[in-house]
Amino acid sequence: MRKSYLVLALAAGILASCSGQKSEEAVTEETAAAVEAPAEEWISLFDGQTFSGWHKYGGGEVGKAWKIENGELFLDAANKDGWQTGDGGDIVTDEEFENFHLKYEWKIAPNGNSGVIFFVNESPEYQYCWQTGPEMQVLDNEGHPDAKIISHRAGDLYDLIVSSEETVKPAGEWNQAEIIADNGKLDLILNGTTVVSTTLWTPEWEALIAGSKFKDMPGFGKFKKGKIALQDHGDLVYFRNIVLKKL
Repeated sequence: MRKSYLVLALAAGILASCSGQKSEEAVTEETAAAVEAPAEEWISLFDGQTFSGWHKYGGGEVGKAWKIENGELFLDAANKDGWQTGDGGDIVTDEEFENFHLKYEWKIAPNGNSGVIFFVNESPEYQYCWQTGPEMQVLDNEGHPDAKIISHRAGDLYDLIVSSEETVKPAGEWNQAEIIADNGKLDLILNGTTVVSTTLWTPEWEALIAGSKFKDMPGFGKFKKGKIALQDHGDLVYFRNIVLKKL
């Protein structure tokens, strides 16, 4: 039971005993109503034990290259197949989200590359989730060659907006990341610092896309509701403590 509910129950009990105006049954009914009352809560998107709530992008069960150990979800990249992993692939949430605050932790292997992609529209016309959804980059800035491109570094809104400052930790260390999307306002936070802040679906947003590698992807950055994806970029990457609050 939450502390607030305990306080409510105790206060109700004291009032009833002092005033004599409320019976024990009335207090019990009020306490039960408080426990059942809706409240803003964080939703766990990963229970630390199963892939419940997730599936492979395009349909089907999560590939065997994605594994769970010690409450951590990770991509075992031992069998690399091109730029992705054999029997891996990007994974997405079963549910779509519109306005949300997402929190998660990630760490990347040396020379590794991955990302968290949001507002993903899962449709047969799109082969990859990044053809619709923007990405908060996950990268080893010191080892991966993609870091040579200034908008491809950890924390960046990939190929669109460069982080205001670099707060990423070295490969092998956990980073705390947040994505807040609220009625078009987008903030990316890495290790407690807001590194990207922008507004989606404006003429300025369209101009950003037009100047990026996504300019010839008609579905990119258009959807205002979508799934969240963890990217298979063929490298060992770990995620944990993935939680979301609907706004």
